[in-house]
This record gives sequence, C-alpha cells and structure tokens, in this order.
Amino acid sequence: MYRFDVKDATEKCVAWIREWFEENGKGCNAVVGISGGKDSSVVAALCCKALGKERVIGVMMPQGEQFDIDYSIDLCKSLEIENITVNIKDAIDGIYKNLDGKIDISQQTKFNLPARVRMSVLYAVSQSKNGRVANTCNLSEDWVGYSTRYGDAAGDFSPLSCFTVAEVKAIGRELGLDEKFIEKPPIDGLCGKTDEDNLGFTYETLDKYIREGIEPDKEIKKKIDDMHKKNLFKLQLMPTFKYFD
Repeated sequence: MYRFDVKDATEKCVAWIREWFEENGKGCNAVVGISGGKDSSVVAALCCKALGKERVIGVMMPQGEQFDIDYSIDLCKSLEIENITVNIKDAIDGIYKNLDGKIDISQQTKFNLPARVRMSVLYAVSQSKNGRVANTCNLSEDWVGYSTRYGDAAGDFSPLSCFTVAEVKAIGRELGLDEKFIEKPPIDGLCGKTDEDNLGFTYETLDKYIREGIEPDKEIKKKIDDMHKKNLFKLQLMPTFKYFD
C-alpha cells in the first residue's frame, strides 16, 4: 500500500537543493516566482530551509490588477524574504499591439504568453541578482501538461517535479506554512477559473490514479491518458537531428 513519508521527503528535498546549489551555483540566490499558492510557497519555503532566507528572492508578477496578490505579499512577509514586484501588463500589451493586424492572436496564445513573459522576468532578475531560477511545477501538473513550455515549465532546478499535489501540500504543512497558502485554489490568471475547472477533474482523482493506480470513470481516465500522452514532449529535451554519431 502506498504511503508518503513527508518528513523523509522534505529532508531529502532540502538536502538536494543545498547540494545542487553547491555544484551549480555556489553562493547564488534562489529566484522564485511567487503566486501565493501551494507550489511557489512550498518551493520558496524549501529554498529558505536549504539556503537561508537571505538567499531567496521572491518575484511577484501581476498583469495589471491582481485580486489575490495579498497572498503573495503575505507569503514573502511570512518567510521574510527579499521580494520584487514587476507588473507585466505593459509588456503583454506591447506585444499584442505589435502583433495586431499581422496575425490572428489565438486564445491559446493569450493563455500562454503571460507565463512566458513572467519567465523572462525571472531570468532578468536572476542574472542581475546572482540567481538560479526555481521551477515550481509538480508531478500532477506535469503529468497532464498543465504548464506552459518555456513559461512556468522552465527553470534551472525543480524541487517538486516528482511530487503530486497532495504530496506538495503535505510538504507545505511539514514546513509549517500557513494553511491559506497550501489550500489557496490555483487560478489560471486568464478567465478566473480554477485549475480543476479547466482540467475537468480533481487533483485528488489524478493523484490517486498516478500513485495508487485507482482508475477514475472511463471518460475521465481516457481524458487523463490522452492529455498525458499528448504532452509528454514538454518533459523531454528538445529533439536534435544527429547527422554525426
């Protein structure tokens, strides 16, 4: 029977972050995009534990007015980390303005562009602040491709990519995070829907399928399997043509 040892997982993840920085960024800072939700909150807290709060930089990136930005502000205050707010609205509007009349901007473009701009901001901060960018995706999201390639799916190191949503929440509680950061419903930032509204199934259903092999009803199972297969390319290195062996 599957059992998640949260204490062991947390300790080993903290050790891994510390070791990764020793090898790939000795003395560098961890740069984390802060949404105030479970993933960014847990990653920031793990980095604080691994490196010390003085080496963690939180970056808040609203697109205009963000109704729930107080979560992000409170998280940075709670962890006592340096933080920067960069509003990406002008950058997004500028891109749309320059594309107008040249292409028909698709809804998918409108969904993914902000995530890619945010990742550009994170790397700008990272390069200017002696940093390494944290990826905040979890296994459940990656399993069904619920991330933006070269957006939130990018980064230099990924502490949560082998943990499901349920496991990430457990780690957050192990780290002593306030419950409001752990249980904040993830919003897509575009139409105001939650992740689960967009997916059409709950993370609990998905996590049990991934970890325990508990199959949901036929329709949901097919949807999960199709999404997983369709989005596997996001988790792989870019294919390269090898002319010379």
